[in-house]
Amino acid sequence: MQNIPSTIEDEETLRRVYDKPASPGALRKCLDHLDAHARHFIGLSPFLVIATSDGMASSDVSPRGGSAGHVIVLDDRHLLLPDLSGNNRLDSFYNILRFPWVGLLFFIPGMPETLRVNGRASICTSTELLKHCAGKRLPKAGLLVEVNEMFLHCSRSVELASLWEPESWPDTAALPSPSRIFSDHIRQSSQAAGIAAR
Repeated sequence: MQNIPSTIEDEETLRRVYDKPASPGALRKCLDHLDAHARHFIGLSPFLVIATSDGMASSDVSPRGGSAGHVIVLDDRHLLLPDLSGNNRLDSFYNILRFPWVGLLFFIPGMPETLRVNGRASICTSTELLKHCAGKRLPKAGLLVEVNEMFLHCSRSVELASLWEPESWPDTAALPSPSRIFSDHIRQSSQAAGIAAR
């Protein structure tokens, strides 16, 4: 790659490019616990994304969903996120074993604001705790998150994306089916690894 653009590698340079937050509230809105508003928001949220890292070269963002309230607020400093059966890649869990800090972003359909929660996570197998989030069956494990930062994120990004406005959604008719994309990715990965695709 030639003509690599300039990069920012320190905080001082970053702040020369960006102004300080215009509103003091942008910094003061952070709490170190879950107040009544956060508890209510999480109780109405059927979908979130979780960001994890191994603390070195690998990071992951994973979607998680369930009925509204599937994430349990145990107290004002702890959340329990049940792990529902998936593909067993366990990317988030592997990262958490190496580096336990996570970021959660909660969504409520139709609402442009999101709720951000950051904290320290552990993989929990306690039946006493998991029974709080049992649906048809007890989860094998859950993520127990000790909250150290929580705040309501402004609506700008969701509004710019028109995320909840069906009339603005792109036409996906020309997009191959998910099964076709999945098959093509497996074939490419197998070829790159020298494995005959089945």
